[in-house]
Amino acid sequence: MRIKLALVIWFTGSCLLAQNFQLHYDFGKDRHFLTSTLEMFKPDEHGATFWFVDIDYASPTHTASMAYWEIARYINLPLFPENHFLSQVTATIQYNDGLNNSMSFGNVWLGGFSLPLNLKIITINTDILYRKAEAQKGNFQLTLVWFKSLLQERLTFTGFMDLWGQQASDGSSQLVLLSEPQLWLNLGQHLAVGGELEISRNFIIGAGKQLQLCPTLGFKWNFD
Repeated sequence: MRIKLALVIWFTGSCLLAQNFQLHYDFGKDRHFLTSTLEMFKPDEHGATFWFVDIDYASPTHTASMAYWEIARYINLPLFPENHFLSQVTATIQYNDGLNNSMSFGNVWLGGFSLPLNLKIITINTDILYRKAEAQKGNFQLTLVWFKSLLQERLTFTGFMDLWGQQASDGSSQLVLLSEPQLWLNLGQHLAVGGELEISRNFIIGAGKQLQLCPTLGFKWNFD
């Protein structure tokens, strides 16, 4: 009941602000279910705000079984306006949380700095973060985000990669990798079809240390 109420609040309030809506069909091993994503990135004169909420529909009746969301605020730091590179550095504070029908995942607070790395063919927005997960000691997280239009905007290549440290269930330290590159074929101003490939290590519970590859197919509707 708690997750259903949370989803109703998120869906009715977030649809008014969302920049895009995605619906994916996960067909990796033991993952034959739908996942929806609402996502927004909004710049302003003081920085930018980004958030997304994912909902899995993996219950036997195909109703919502899991919700996960992140919100990040980026704040301009006009400390070095004469230096082109340093003038692009922003401060950021972020919050992650989620739950399923049986438990909460525990909250995660992050803070640090962000800067764009221009690699000529693509720009990688890079977050260097201090990470404090619930019931865990403080650790680090590195986040890379990219967005690239190709073939005169007919294709869009976008995605992220997270790398962070955490304490494993046996008390040892481990590195967690999670990346979701997406490729979309734009069919017009609003509609795109494509999907993503979830690449992870030490992320899926019970999967061990092996690299996991979980593909999806779906569509995306851009509201703006």
